[in-house]
Amino acid sequence: MVGCIGSIRRACETTPAAIRCWTVVVSDHSSDRTAELARGALGSSGEVIECDVRSAGAARRAGCEVVLTHFRGVAHGRLWLANTDADTFVPADWLSVQLAAADQGAAAVAGIVKLDEYAVHETEARAAFQRTYLTERGTHGHVHGANFGLRADAYLETGGWSQLALAEDHCLWRRLRQNGWRVVSPTNSVVTTSGRLTGRAAGGFANTLSRLLDVPASV
Repeated sequence: MVGCIGSIRRACETTPAAIRCWTVVVSDHSSDRTAELARGALGSSGEVIECDVRSAGAARRAGCEVVLTHFRGVAHGRLWLANTDADTFVPADWLSVQLAAADQGAAAVAGIVKLDEYAVHETEARAAFQRTYLTERGTHGHVHGANFGLRADAYLETGGWSQLALAEDHCLWRRLRQNGWRVVSPTNSVVTTSGRLTGRAAGGFANTLSRLLDVPASV
């Protein structure tokens, strides 16, 4: 989580000086030092909220509400909500790539992920993941909350994150498309996420990865 925050701070530093960034970390049902460590890593660049909703969708929604309040004087059409996960590292150009898409008219961006723990998987499993999740050029058909950004006006018009414990990213993406917002799925927006096979949410990415690799998973 501390590493994730560090990568986000570096991404913020690469944006133009006129762009103001504010990072919100949502600690949902944590029993360790997550909130304490997050506050130390954020410093004055953001804030940490603690909740016990036990839901990815509800936690993301709570975080976005804090951001909207923080930037309440900014027109929603000029406010960008970038989302990732605590076990993910974003590249330095993460925000720049999303904002470039926004400058070209996109209301939402769904990037892709790559794994940081290939070493624990067999060569055949790596190939299976790459065939399914990574592409060389153009676009892709994946949606991950770990690499998801959208304009605040599109977010609000579609109802925001639904309070789902699972697949909240697909739910919001579907509503954006149904409501006519322009969405893009560039392959040059890539974050590095955990390849662990033990996750907090049953049916989540760890389980998806386990099915893809044909190995046991646990929660």
